[in-house]
Amino acid sequence: MRIRTEEKKAALQVGMGLVVMLSLILLASEIGEMRIPQDIISTLQLMAGLFCGAISFAIFAQGWILFADKLSRQRLYSAALFSVVGILDVLHILTISGLRPFGLEFGINLSFAFLAVSHFICAAGMSIIFFLPDRQVSGQHKIAVFAGTAIFSAVGIGLLYTYQSDLSIILGDSLSMFSGRVIWSSTLLLYIVGMAAIVHRSRKDNPAATITVVCAMMFMMMGHLLLMNYHMLGNGLIMVLGQWYIGISYYFVLRGVYRLTIEEPLLDRQAAEARMKHMFYHDDLTGLPNLRRLKERLNKLLNTHGHDELCIGVAVVNIDRFKAINDSLGYSAGDKLLMEVGGRLSQLCLDKERIFRLGEDDFAMILPQMSDASEVESRAREMLASLDPSIVIDETEYHISLSMGLAVYPDDAAEVDQIIQYSDMAVHYAKDRGEDFARYMDFMKRATQSRVELENDMRKALEREEFFLEFQPQFSLLSGKMVGMEALVRWNHPKRGLISPSEFIPLAEESGLIVPLGEWVLRTACQHNKQWQLDGYDPVCISVNLSMRQFRQYNLADRVDAILKEVGLEARYLELEVTESMTLDIETAFNQLEGLKRLGVHISIDDFGTGYSSLYYLKSLPIDRLKIDQAFVKEVMMDSNDAAIVSTITTMAQHLKLKVTAEGVENKDQLEFLKLQNCHEGQGYLFSKPVSARVFETEFLSQLAG
Repeated sequence: MRIRTEEKKAALQVGMGLVVMLSLILLASEIGEMRIPQDIISTLQLMAGLFCGAISFAIFAQGWILFADKLSRQRLYSAALFSVVGILDVLHILTISGLRPFGLEFGINLSFAFLAVSHFICAAGMSIIFFLPDRQVSGQHKIAVFAGTAIFSAVGIGLLYTYQSDLSIILGDSLSMFSGRVIWSSTLLLYIVGMAAIVHRSRKDNPAATITVVCAMMFMMMGHLLLMNYHMLGNGLIMVLGQWYIGISYYFVLRGVYRLTIEEPLLDRQAAEARMKHMFYHDDLTGLPNLRRLKERLNKLLNTHGHDELCIGVAVVNIDRFKAINDSLGYSAGDKLLMEVGGRLSQLCLDKERIFRLGEDDFAMILPQMSDASEVESRAREMLASLDPSIVIDETEYHISLSMGLAVYPDDAAEVDQIIQYSDMAVHYAKDRGEDFARYMDFMKRATQSRVELENDMRKALEREEFFLEFQPQFSLLSGKMVGMEALVRWNHPKRGLISPSEFIPLAEESGLIVPLGEWVLRTACQHNKQWQLDGYDPVCISVNLSMRQFRQYNLADRVDAILKEVGLEARYLELEVTESMTLDIETAFNQLEGLKRLGVHISIDDFGTGYSSLYYLKSLPIDRLKIDQAFVKEVMMDSNDAAIVSTITTMAQHLKLKVTAEGVENKDQLEFLKLQNCHEGQGYLFSKPVSARVFETEFLSQLAG
């Protein structure tokens, strides 16, 4: 947009210059009849010439003195060029005005030769300098160029001084004819060719500075044409105006070189610094302010309104099950979800409210200057309730839920870091309890500390062998015989005793400890199964759950294969359970499952019916079994919808030639219903709760052998 404005501005300037120039040429005879005193013309001519010289030496100074640390080739050579041009212009204007610079005496023809040579050098130099690509130059190169220019100028002036009389005699008449025909025409051609070359080189990248340089060359060419007409027509006023055109063109060069080599790089650097500052204070993905900006904003609010007896709320918003969605659908879908949620939260903000992204799936909002904590809480709940849970990602509609934690200044905390920390504690408390909102309370701090301690203990638990396995048998509903077992991990904490899996498994997933823990479970389960076979029991298949983090490992099949070979267990006696949500990224899921199937292990989809997967994709996955989630089995005799879901799953499995296992079978009515639906196997408290390895061996494996 800025370039387009510069182009319009340059076109207007050149257009006005062309109109004036053409008018002067066409009206040359009428202007010649004007009786303008010669001393006025001489004065104007001297002023114009000195103006040209001053601008030339300003260009020289710009290249030699100013911003020496940003010296480029275009600045350096422009400075050298205009130092020579400036000397020639000054010699011309002083000699034509009757003055004797350096004691030199020249005739009118040689004086105009200075002008002609000045224009020729300027046209050639400008064309070459701005056609070639620019680059930075060293200080040594700068000294060499200016030393060469100074020596050339000094030698030139010395030769002029020595041979001034001979030059006037030898070149006087012939130079007059030559300058009028050849040099002037050649210079005009050089301007045209130079401008065309510069425009051609910059046709894809036409910065404002290049436009200024081309504009300068246009005014040089127009001034040159006016001076040519003076030489032909002998009109003094046209000569004066031609000199002023040249002066204007030099000013454009001064400005163009400055913009091209100083101003625009400086603006680019400032823009880069602004981008860096924006990146420092904003989230790359959503463009929302980040945690740094949140802290700055809160500090400012507390310093400004901390004594106004007004409340300031900070609410942290978390997307429920985001990790499962992100891992299942892929990072691209997760990014789209974050951007959509961030955008919707921003739309809900009132005038002084602000949304920030803290990282991962956490957002924060500031609810400032409210009368009391209840008003802050009411506003936070209102925003949470107003958010539309329906989000479309890649043409598929998903329903999400959010959890919010709120801390209020000064009721809950008086420091910025504390307010943010406490609101984060509150949102985790809400998530742990399955609620969508929680206001910070003092006991949450103790719960968070306990959670951190539990995570630290878990890191040591593997080394201390505090984890152990229990086994739950799986029975054929047709024969009533045990056909398999599922290995379930338990934690016997040295101080707290048995800790529920619902407490430590989510913590392991969040911290990443689920990967080494899951590998330990897999290895230990295989060891138990192999040992029972060595003890003479009939071989049965053992099922082990895979976590999302394990399933995303690029070398999962190799890890499983290594454990099987280490233990010596045949792959057909191992079944790996993956959740339905793990299969949403169909390409990744297929590749992982195919790699596992090549080993010979069995694959089952655990908790089937609770995820988001499409039945269309299910038929393409290399799986052996569907496990109906216990939530559907539990209500199957009381809820017709659950009964219909179970019936649909078993029917679909028959068509896909998949086995079906029902989880959570607790009574005989459920068992009979499942038999009618041709469900193959079941597990649950009706058959047995999970038991230790010793009890499992005694009560189930022994009977199987018998």
